[in-house]
Amino acid sequence: MSIRRYAHLTLIVLGLLTAVSGYFVAQLRFNYNFNDFYPAGDPDLDYYQGYTKRFGNDNDYLLLGVEAPAGRTVFDPAFLAQVDSLTQLARRQPNVRNVTSPTTLANTVVEGLGVFSLPYLHPETYATDPARRAADSLLIYQTPGLVGNVFSSDARALALVLQLTPDLKKPPSDSLFAALRGGLARLNIPEARVHFAGRIVAQSVFVDRLKWELVVFMSLSVLLVTGLLWLTFRTWWGVVLPLIVVLGTISWGLGIMAACGVTIDLMTALLPLMLFVVGMSDTIHIISRYVSELGYGASKKDALRVTIKESGFGSGLSALTTSLGFFTLMTSTIRPIHNFGLFTGVAVILAFILSFTLLPAMLVLLGKPALREPRRQGHSWDGVLGRLFRIVLVRRRLVFTVSGLVLVASIGLATRVHINSMLLDDLSRKDPVRMDFAFFDRQFAGVRPFELELKPAGGRDIYDLAVLRQTEQIEGYLDQTYGLRFAASPVTLVKSVRKALHGGGLAEYRLPADTLEMRSLRGKLRQFRKKPEFSALALPDGTAGRLTGRMADVGSVRADALNDQLRRYLRTSVDSTVLRTRLTGSSNLIDKNNENLTLNMIQGMAIDVAMVTLIVLVLFKSFRMTLVVLIPNLLPIIIVAGVMGLAGVNMKVSTSIIFTIAFGIAVDDTIHFISKLRLILGKEPDIFKAVRRTYLLAGKAVITTSLILVGGFSTLLFSKFDGTFYVGLLIGLTLLFGVVAELTLLPLLILYFYKRPKVVVAVEAGSSSKATQLP
Repeated sequence: MSIRRYAHLTLIVLGLLTAVSGYFVAQLRFNYNFNDFYPAGDPDLDYYQGYTKRFGNDNDYLLLGVEAPAGRTVFDPAFLAQVDSLTQLARRQPNVRNVTSPTTLANTVVEGLGVFSLPYLHPETYATDPARRAADSLLIYQTPGLVGNVFSSDARALALVLQLTPDLKKPPSDSLFAALRGGLARLNIPEARVHFAGRIVAQSVFVDRLKWELVVFMSLSVLLVTGLLWLTFRTWWGVVLPLIVVLGTISWGLGIMAACGVTIDLMTALLPLMLFVVGMSDTIHIISRYVSELGYGASKKDALRVTIKESGFGSGLSALTTSLGFFTLMTSTIRPIHNFGLFTGVAVILAFILSFTLLPAMLVLLGKPALREPRRQGHSWDGVLGRLFRIVLVRRRLVFTVSGLVLVASIGLATRVHINSMLLDDLSRKDPVRMDFAFFDRQFAGVRPFELELKPAGGRDIYDLAVLRQTEQIEGYLDQTYGLRFAASPVTLVKSVRKALHGGGLAEYRLPADTLEMRSLRGKLRQFRKKPEFSALALPDGTAGRLTGRMADVGSVRADALNDQLRRYLRTSVDSTVLRTRLTGSSNLIDKNNENLTLNMIQGMAIDVAMVTLIVLVLFKSFRMTLVVLIPNLLPIIIVAGVMGLAGVNMKVSTSIIFTIAFGIAVDDTIHFISKLRLILGKEPDIFKAVRRTYLLAGKAVITTSLILVGGFSTLLFSKFDGTFYVGLLIGLTLLFGVVAELTLLPLLILYFYKRPKVVVAVEAGSSSKATQLP
C-alpha cells in the first residue's frame, strides 16, 4: 500500500471515529451536584446518607430574604402585605413542601379541648393602634427561634424559609426561581431588596455560568492560539492542521466522557480548554521539526520521516508523563476531581495518537509547502537561540545565584499557604450570589447548616427527661461557645408543647420540672409526632433525634477548630450512658475534604516525580541526570507555592489540583529536550556540542508550546469562579517560570553534572574498523 493510500485510509477511519464521538458529545449535559463534592468512600459519608434517610437532607431549603423599604421597619403594614402575598405564592409552587414565614407564624395555645393559633403579627391594626405594634414587636424579639430565623436582628428584613423536594434538580429549580421572581415583580419589590440563598441557588448559577464560560474560554483560546501559530509558522497549514488535530482530540475526549455517563461540572468544564492547550504540544513539536528539516533542504518525504522518528519517542514519553499527571488526580476522594483526572489523562493519550496519525496523513496529502525563506544554513531561530545559549553560559553564576535566592524566598513564603475553604469559595467576594449569602450571615442565622444526631442510651427514648436535659445543655454550649445562631431539636418540640398547654406565655417555654410532669406531657406529644415539624426533629418511635441549626459561614479552618472543641465537650460533659451524639451534615463532609487535600496533592506529586525519575533512569542510567531533570521542574512549582503564600491564596478543592497538573505539563518540554539530547548523543560524542545542538533544535518548540500553554491558561483569568481564575493564573505562572528554567538552568545543569558513560563504538575506516573509547 502506497503512503498516500495509507494516508487516505487513515483519514477515513479517524473521520468515522470522530463522527461517532460527535454523536455522544451531542448528549452531554451540564450539572452541578453539591453532593458530588463529598469525600467518596468516607465512613462519615455513609453515616450521613443513612442520617438523611431518617431526617432528610440538611440543604433542601431555599432562603428568601426581603428588606423593608428605606426608612421603614419590617412592621410596616404595606411591606407585611407584600411578604404575605409572596408567602402564599411560594406555598402554591409544586416543589415547595413547607414555607416558614413571619406573616403566618402563630403562637399555639391549648385550652380545654381546643387548640388556638394566635398570630404574632396584626398588621391591620398598626395604623390605628401603635401600642399593638409595639406589643407584637416585643413578643417577637423575646420569643426564641424567631429572631435570626425569619426576623433580622435590626428589624430591617424578613426571611422566608422554603422546604423543598429532596435533591431538586436544575430545571424545576429554575421554574421555581422564575415563579418567585415573577411574583416579586408583580408586587413591585425591587431586586436590590431581595436575596436568595441555598443549594439550588448555587446549582442554578453555577450551571449557567459553566455553559457561558466554556464557550468564552474556547473562543478566546482558538483566537489566541491561531494568532500564535501564525506568528510561529507563517503558513496557513501551520495554523489549520494543529487546530484540526486538537479539535478532534477534544471531540474524542468529550465523547468518551459522555459515553460513560459523566456530565460537565465545575471541574470537567476545564477539560476542553485543557486539551486544547496541552494537545497543541505534540503538533507543534512535529511541525517545528518538519519545517526545520524542509528549511535545511530535505525533501518532503525525508523531512516527514526524520520528524516522526525523532519526535515520536519524546512525544510518547511526554504524553505518558502528562497523562500520568492527570491520572494521579484519581487518588482524590472528590468525584469531580477524580473524573477530571481520568478523562483528561485519557484524552492526552488520544492527542498523541491523533498527532502521529492524523497530522502525518494530512501532511502527506498536502503538497510540498512553500516556506517563506527556506535556508540551507538554518533559520533565524537558530541565531536567536544561539545568542541566548551564549548568554546563559556567560552568566551562569548569575543564573545559579538568582535561582538559589528565589528558591529560598519561595520556600519561606510557601509556609504561609493555608488549607481553608468556604461554602461558595469559587465565587468572588463581590459576586452577587455570594453577597446574597453574606446577607444572611449578617442579618439572619447564616447559611452554614449544622447537624448533630442524638441517640438515647440505656433504654431511654428521645423524650426522656434526662435525655432532654442533656440536649438542652448541648444547645447552651452551641449558642454561647460554638456560634450557632439558630437551633431546633426535640427540646424545641417539648418546650413548645408545654408553652401551648400553659396559655402560650413565654415563661412556660421550658422543659418539665420533673419526671411526673414529663409523663403527662408525653400523651400530648404523641398526638403531634406525625406532623412534619415533629418528624423532622425526632423519629416517630423516639429512638433518635436531631439537633439542627444554621450559623455564619466561618470557613473550614475555623469550623474544624470549633468541631474539635465541640467533640471534646461532648466527650467530657455529656453523659454517654444517657445520650450519645455524632456530628454529621453536609458542611461537616465538605470540611473533611480539607483533611484529604494535602495527602492527595502529595500522592499525586510523588507519583509524578517517581515516573519522571524512572523515565530518566531508563534513558540515561544516571541518578545525576535525574536530579538535573527534576530541579528545573520542581523549582517553578515551589515558586508558585511562594506566590500563593505572598498573595494569600488558600489551598482548597479547586486550587489543590494546580501543582499536580502544572508539574505534569511543565515536565513535557523537559522530556522532549532530554529525549532529543539522547538521540544527538548517539551521533555527537562531545557533550557541549550535543547540548548546544539540542538547544537549537528543541528551543523553538519549547518556547512556542510554552507561549501557547500560558496563553491558553490565561483565558481562565476571565472566569467568574475564583477557583478557575487561580487555576489559570497559577498554572500559567508555573509554565512561564518553567520555560525560563528550561532555557537557562537545565542546559547548565546538564553541562555541570551529566557524566557520559564510557562506551566502545565501532568507527568505519574503509574496509576495516577500529575500537575507539569515548569519555
